[in-house]
Amino acid sequence: MVRTGMIPAPTKQLTSMNDSPKQSILLVEDEENLHDALKLNLELENYEVTSAYDGNEALKAIDKEYFDLVILDVMLPDSNGFAVCAHFRQRSKTPIIMLTALSNKSDKLKGLELGADDYITK
Repeated sequence: MVRTGMIPAPTKQLTSMNDSPKQSILLVEDEENLHDALKLNLELENYEVTSAYDGNEALKAIDKEYFDLVILDVMLPDSNGFAVCAHFRQRSKTPIIMLTALSNKSDKLKGLELGADDYITK
């Protein structure tokens, strides 16, 4: 018997046999306590969370994996979230939420102009 029209295996983790795939989030935050709290709460809401603690880790994750959402800090140790946002926006239409301590209107406008979908101040 020849099998045709095979369905490829799902690429996202299933929570059980009857559940739909988990939505994936890239969390880019270098402040460890905040990162851990956000990750825990997102996982409790059944999201699959990938962690990045600096811009280089974020860029590597973005280039090798699909995400349904990116939560991005602006002030990162090795680069800034604005550059990461611009890089990511060139490759994907995935929503980006900037979560940052920078509260100036000019910073918010810059983030939105570079492709962020929302800008939330910590």
